[in-house]
Amino acid sequence: MKRVTGIGGVFFKSPDPKRLAEWYKVHLGLNVEAWGGAAFQWSGPDNPSGAGTTIWSPFKQDTDHFAPSQSSFMINYRVDDLHALLAALRAEGCQVLDKVDDSEYGKFGWVMDPDGNKLELWQPPEGQ
Repeated sequence: MKRVTGIGGVFFKSPDPKRLAEWYKVHLGLNVEAWGGAAFQWSGPDNPSGAGTTIWSPFKQDTDHFAPSQSSFMINYRVDDLHALLAALRAEGCQVLDKVDDSEYGKFGWVMDPDGNKLELWQPPEGQ
């Protein structure tokens, strides 16, 4: 079974996400969209059509989206089969969070690494 196939997103806390996003837009040329982040399009051997994206997004400093982690960042990893990977991680003794989200954006699950960082695992919708 393939496990991680790429980086789906980089999320981090900021005292002022709008100001920070504007700085990245002005000084580094990121195409910051109305929702506050940027989407980088890419292709690769497993995705020759280039339908994949990597999201860059600052969050408010007081967000609980990264909980139970106390880290100021969270990385989203693309996976092929979320439920199979979560089952394998549980069997290997990893701390897998019980919640799984299934939406139009794909399937999402979370695991904690040994340093207490929350990692987001994302199975994109078919065709992405």
